[in-house]
Amino acid sequence: MQKSKYKIIKIYKNINRQSKELILNPIKICRNESEVCLIEPSINSVRISICIKQADEIEEILCHKFSRFLMQRAEQFVILRRRPMDGYDLSFLVTHAHLETMWKHKLVDFIIIFMEEIDREISGMKISVNTRARIVANEFVKGITNIKA
Repeated sequence: MQKSKYKIIKIYKNINRQSKELILNPIKICRNESEVCLIEPSINSVRISICIKQADEIEEILCHKFSRFLMQRAEQFVILRRRPMDGYDLSFLVTHAHLETMWKHKLVDFIIIFMEEIDREISGMKISVNTRARIVANEFVKGITNIKA
């Protein structure tokens, strides 16, 4: 019993020094090279970083704009960080205080649904941009052919 109390005291003494004992092993989940999720647990929080699939330039631009849009509204999302980790598009930070005020199962559901839906949102935006570009190109070509005729 004495030995376990000593370890707890030792942990509390090292909190201000950012000891490696407080940071647990990170977990990296990869669907493929471009879709990665990094989960970094610590003693009182979890940071979840997401790298969203970006197959071409349009998806890169849409992903950057969409993630910037979300990060500007980070206060409304509560767990969303304003700055993602290097190499990732979005980061969430779930602390012990969040778990005390929110329902745990709803919080986990939100993160899972968010990860599923963000790919659909970006794909939908890409289809919309391509459709608008096709309409504009058709109108442009019609305008040029009308001028020549």
